[in-house]
Amino acid sequence: MVSYILLVMLPGLIISGIASFRVKAAFSRYGKIQTTSGITGAQAAHKMLQAAGLDQTIQIQKVKGFLSDHYDPRKKVVRLSPDVHDSKSIAAVGVACHEVGHAIQDARNYAPLVLRNAMVPTASIGSNFSYILIILGLIFHFPGLAMLGLLLFGAVVLFQLVNLPVEFNASTRARELMPRLGIIGGPVEADGVNKVLGAAAMTYVAALLTAMLNLVYYAWLIFGRRN
Repeated sequence: MVSYILLVMLPGLIISGIASFRVKAAFSRYGKIQTTSGITGAQAAHKMLQAAGLDQTIQIQKVKGFLSDHYDPRKKVVRLSPDVHDSKSIAAVGVACHEVGHAIQDARNYAPLVLRNAMVPTASIGSNFSYILIILGLIFHFPGLAMLGLLLFGAVVLFQLVNLPVEFNASTRARELMPRLGIIGGPVEADGVNKVLGAAAMTYVAALLTAMLNLVYYAWLIFGRRN
């Protein structure tokens, strides 16, 4: 237990904590600066959907929660938190347009997104049951069960890895379209969007690193005991 805390939990908490702090700091800073266009996050999202020819097929909804923004590919809905949906800030329009980036990926059959969506069921099973199988396999000296758990958790790590290009590409699409559509103007606003989306992207890097730490630790437990 001590080794898990020192080798996995503590580094994971530090990495995730830094990433979370950066997101909140960036959103707090640029959430107070209004864009020159004066449009809300919802309006920016609609403008970007319209430019992509998706305004008739993709809906925009307001949902509760802080930074609970996401795109639902099953229901074709861009869901925006109140701080993004109703705000006219640099941070709000950046986050809103990032989520529309995912909608555009979906409409264009962006390969990494297609792969990520296909991996969701396996990754979900791995996230919920892998560590249970590993623990049971180790306790009852059933290496096959532990290995199954390790493979399932490997699917979680692979999912996190595939998720990176999906998130980075959605931000790239937003950055490219926002100035063209007049959603943001000038280098100051572009820099603000870059910092907000860059900080958000680091949370996905942190999730991958944390998952990799867990995978290495589980593998060490399994193969270390067998040797």
